[in-house]
Amino acid sequence: MPEYRRVFLKGGTYFITIVTYGRLPLFLDPQARNYLHSAWVDVTTRFPFMTDAICLLPDHIHAVLSLPEDDADYPMRIREIKRLFTKAYQGNIGPGAPRNESRLKKNEAAIWQRRYWEHVIRDERDLNNHIDYIHFNPVKHGLVDSVADWKWSSFHRYVGLGYYDIDWGKGIVFCQEKNYFGE
Repeated sequence: MPEYRRVFLKGGTYFITIVTYGRLPLFLDPQARNYLHSAWVDVTTRFPFMTDAICLLPDHIHAVLSLPEDDADYPMRIREIKRLFTKAYQGNIGPGAPRNESRLKKNEAAIWQRRYWEHVIRDERDLNNHIDYIHFNPVKHGLVDSVADWKWSSFHRYVGLGYYDIDWGKGIVFCQEKNYFGE
């Protein structure tokens, strides 16, 4: 079994990817999006962190999170968001996917993948690259032709702040195998 090592950096900024179980497109449902939003706000209120950038896709979330300078516990925040969402989803929409033997044995819902991807942001260039990746993701997945056409992203906030032009992303080529943007 692989050994996962998380990096804990007080006041750190992290790129996070959280995926639904079996890549179920749960977030196509407006009610599910509302439950996720409520869970996110609840956790942000109780355990402060900044959501620097975010994009909600049908089956996963990309975000850049910044923690308070005296705190490194991003896993607890992610666990709480997943827990609150799961509770609301199961209580109002349904059980999620059928559970396999392992999930039944551990009494786990089949809403989220057990693990998530995290990357510590190293510097401003790394931060900007990940924010661009987050905002371009709906185009990469073929969900829209233009970044501006995707509603569930912080892209429009960045446009309002003057960081992006509304037409940003047109003409960008994403190199899947190398995971970077090229022109």
